Amino acid sequence: MTDLAPPLSFRATLNHEKFTLDAAFEGVPGLTALFGPSGAGKTTVLDIIAGVRRPKTARIVIAGHTVVDTDARIYVPAHKRRTGLVFQDAQLFPHLTVEQNIKFGRWFTQPDSTALSIALVVDVLGIGDLLKRRPAKLSGGERQRVALARALLSSPRILLMDEPLSGLDDARRLEIMALIERVRDEFAIPITYVTHTREEVRRLASGLCGVRSPVGGASSTMATGRAPPGSVCALPPVPVPGMSLPPVPGPRLLPVSGIPSPFLRMFGTWCSPAPWNPAYR
Repeated sequence: MTDLAPPLSFRATLNHEKFTLDAAFEGVPGLTALFGPSGAGKTTVLDIIAGVRRPKTARIVIAGHTVVDTDARIYVPAHKRRTGLVFQDAQLFPHLTVEQNIKFGRWFTQPDSTALSIALVVDVLGIGDLLKRRPAKLSGGERQRVALARALLSSPRILLMDEPLSGLDDARRLEIMALIERVRDEFAIPITYVTHTREEVRRLASGLCGVRSPVGGASSTMATGRAPPGSVCALPPVPVPGMSLPPVPGPRLLPVSGIPSPFLRMFGTWCSPAPWNPAYR
């Protein structure tokens, strides 16, 4: 039996004003977390996937569709990639109502037979009572619900979430995490999720890609899959509290508490045998 292709295959280089990006990883079904400290450059990966930032060289495949291949001179523009974006601050259009905001993605995407209905998304995210309001009248949690609805209604092949919980209080964070879990499980749209919070990784992630901040001008490091032990891993469905990744010789990725090494599931062919050196903002 042939293994299924990963929902996302990413390899790119980019000359940054401070660093040089040279990165590769592959996502897993469900939610792939890009985990690391603030400033390590995780957002730049999302920018490249979405087409917001153009790499020097790259090959990026989303759900079997090649959106960038510099060797083959393929570069699909951002608005044709079918990526659903959810930002830290929601970035809703202030002059539009909630209903108009969530329909915005439909204006640029031709829905196909797999497109989610507006009624279904509104019901799952619980925003029916908000449709006639404008963003200024919404709470932080409500704005993120609307942003997630807008992303889902763009008929995305992948959702890209950039620390969507960072501006919320604890109660709203738990509320939106529960919704992200439901979206992950019910809609079966792969998610690439940027965070620096261990709690979010433990609760939401199906796979983990660690990013280490650069030190002394060197590149950041990213790893996932079957690179040197401990540097690449996928999360078990139910983490065991109080455990952490074992130390790794040489450059060390951040340990993620709650992820016991005996339960790590290594994705053999979804990686390079050597560590990668991305440099992000």
